[in-house]
Amino acid sequence: MKINMIKILYFSWLRENIGVSEEIVETSAKSIEELVEELKLKSDRYKLAFTNLDNVKVAMDQRFVNFKADIKNPTEIAFFPPMTGG
Repeated sequence: MKINMIKILYFSWLRENIGVSEEIVETSAKSIEELVEELKLKSDRYKLAFTNLDNVKVAMDQRFVNFKADIKNPTEIAFFPPMTGG
C-alpha cells in the first residue's frame, strides 16, 4: 500500500467548517473519493463539510477533476464550493 503526503487546501465555507485553510495529509487513498472518506473519519467537522459532494468542487494540481479521479503523486488537492457569477 502506497502512502502519499498531500497538501490539501480548503476554501470558503469548507475552510470555515473544517477550521483550517490547508494541511498536509498522509493518505493511502487511490482516488479523491477515497480521500474524502478518509477525511470524514478525522472528525465531525470534516463529515459536515463533505456531507453533500454536489456542493463541492475539487482540483488536483490546479486542474478540475471529479471525485472518481485517481490520485497519482499530486502536489496539492483543493476543495471549494462551485463558482457563481454575478
